[in-house]
Amino acid sequence: MAFDLDMIKAVYSRMNERIEAARNVVNGPLTLAEKILYSHLHEEQPLEAFERGKSYVNFAPDRVAMQDATAQMALLQFMQAGKKKAAVPSTVHCDHLILAKEGATEDLRNSINASGEVFRFLESVSNKYGIGFWKPGAGIIHQVVLENYAFPGGMMIGTDSHTVNAGGLGMVAVGVGGADAVDVMAGMPWELKFPKLIGVKLTGKMNGWTSAKDVILKVAGILTVKGGTGCIVEYFGPGALSLSCTGKGTICNMGAEIGATTSTFGYDDSMERYLRATGRSEVADMANGIREHLTADPEVYENPEKYFDQVIEINLSELEPHLNGPFSPDIATPISQMAEMAKKNDWPTKIEVGLIGSCTNSSYEDISRAASLAEQAVTKKLKTKSKFTITPGSEQVRFTIERDGFIDTFNKIGASVFANACGPCIGQWDRAGADKKEKNTIVHSFNRNFAKRADGNPNTYAFVASPELVTAMAIAGDLTFNPLKDTLINEDGVEVRLDPPHGDELPTRGFDVGDPGYQAPAEDGSGISVVVAPDSKRLQLLDPFTPWDGKNIEGMKLLIKAAGKCTTDHISMAGPWLRYRGHLDNISNNTLTGAVNFFNNKTDSVKNQLTGEYGSVPDTQRAYKAAGIPTIVVGDHNYGEGSSREHAAMQPRHLGVRAVLVKSFARIHETNLKKQGMLALTFANEKDYDKILEDDTISIIDLENFSPDVPLTLKLDHKDGSSETIKVNHSYNQSQIAWFKAGSALNLIKEKEKEA
Repeated sequence: MAFDLDMIKAVYSRMNERIEAARNVVNGPLTLAEKILYSHLHEEQPLEAFERGKSYVNFAPDRVAMQDATAQMALLQFMQAGKKKAAVPSTVHCDHLILAKEGATEDLRNSINASGEVFRFLESVSNKYGIGFWKPGAGIIHQVVLENYAFPGGMMIGTDSHTVNAGGLGMVAVGVGGADAVDVMAGMPWELKFPKLIGVKLTGKMNGWTSAKDVILKVAGILTVKGGTGCIVEYFGPGALSLSCTGKGTICNMGAEIGATTSTFGYDDSMERYLRATGRSEVADMANGIREHLTADPEVYENPEKYFDQVIEINLSELEPHLNGPFSPDIATPISQMAEMAKKNDWPTKIEVGLIGSCTNSSYEDISRAASLAEQAVTKKLKTKSKFTITPGSEQVRFTIERDGFIDTFNKIGASVFANACGPCIGQWDRAGADKKEKNTIVHSFNRNFAKRADGNPNTYAFVASPELVTAMAIAGDLTFNPLKDTLINEDGVEVRLDPPHGDELPTRGFDVGDPGYQAPAEDGSGISVVVAPDSKRLQLLDPFTPWDGKNIEGMKLLIKAAGKCTTDHISMAGPWLRYRGHLDNISNNTLTGAVNFFNNKTDSVKNQLTGEYGSVPDTQRAYKAAGIPTIVVGDHNYGEGSSREHAAMQPRHLGVRAVLVKSFARIHETNLKKQGMLALTFANEKDYDKILEDDTISIIDLENFSPDVPLTLKLDHKDGSSETIKVNHSYNQSQIAWFKAGSALNLIKEKEKEA
């Protein structure tokens, strides 16, 4: 079944005219990314040749997708916007609140019992406002979107940073905060700084142990976790044509790990095959009709250096399988160098657990290739040395791989199958013994491996690899094992070698599923009530944030000066805190508890300037709020990298933090701060970070003249009686300053709705 065919027809019907108009203003050929961007300009946005990395542009995305953890806050905000129905096709996917522990059936049952209140809330809001609802167990949002909603040439936003996965089907799909989703669902334009463009030319063809995962692991090593910030990565070349559609999705998925706005591929035969295999032949037929518009103009790929801001070339024939990590997805190590690197860095070499699946690598192709290795382990009499788990990406994938015998194969090597949900990938893993915080190694096919990400243990060394490499490593149980050349001793004492994995791009018997887990909304939701209990610990209706009073912000105390990496996990942890994603006050009790305090090198320990004592970050901030004292947070480079969760912006705002001053921001987090009426500031001189002292009182002395492209001045009053001023930059345009003045972007939407 193809969803939203009329919408897709409308998008395709206007592409030719809009792309031709864009070529005229640009005065040259267009990349695929530019074609999609220019063909999705909001009706209020004048057409011009936008300047990459500088022009703020209003777009009209085709659809919105939300996962259950972020959907709670997004929908709580949407309920305040005064709209009767979502303005664009939108969906909610229940995948984050399912805890992996025992196995799929028991874990799903327990999670539904534990989070039933939230699931019922999401179901009722979806039903009322015309939003498609995917029930717990239906699958992970990004896999479900790829199977059902993604289409070549489309634009979508999603309240999860890995929304970019849909680039595997030729979309511009961008992870955003819930406030952005609310804008689009309310019929407002979505604002984005026009991205720069990185071209990745793929030549050659993969063979043996190499997989699509290794492409993005290699790219992450080249660009690092911030090298793609503000950019769309467009893959092309003969090597791109040789990849499967789901392989392309894997590459795009992990584009979030290099900070990219999104990644995408041009429409090709593999995408057509996938569309038809997933019941969307009508979409494939329509895409074939405008095929030339669903990839870059030929001149672009012939001379990429002329049209991209940066070009990278990778020969797939020479690409080696990689293991990236630990603690960062951009520490890229070819498998041939892992033994040396492990010894050099004293990494634990015994692999305790191997985990495959997740939104990044749970396609039929991924599972079939891993299963081929499991089958070898059985026939060659090898016992798996590590624990081994599989997380299917959707009920459709799970049902099909069970039908085709793969789950039986995995069972033969003692594997555990978790629910069709995010699970360990986002910290929803009740791992036995993790509380002991012992130093250990795991390997997985997920996308992120920050400290404490999977199991809450800061001493778990997590390495990212393809599902087939993870499977081989789990069989060997050793981080130094290289399946390309090393042998293993089987239970008969015989030396054996694993053959390269093999599998099918798509199931030869087609996909199958009993109940996919989808629930369509009511045609008319006006009579449906959404009830939130006043004493609920999981859900809380929102109160609007206070508008700016038009005055300078004076007398701010320093809440924390964060040292080094400060991701959204550090600002608002996931794991057990997911249960409070719909209750702003309760979840605010984890605010910045993972950030390292520059002054004592501890987490969740900051000085309360009112008492002189050290305490937790949330408790200290609540004391300042109770005393009516504004505060500021100071941070390092790429502050707020990682998840799109807007809670990392809403929580400090709720607790009374007025400004965040850093060396640089991750894109989504900076936007989230702006949407919530916060001041997102960067040091004009990064060395001024060192001037911020623990007992400082800080004032913004020229905020009354807040305007685009004009730096602000901060006055630092030190404890010794001295003072100094520093300049700070911001990237607010006039519309974003209006958000700040109104107290939040949502406040502005409500004002406009009243005026309409």
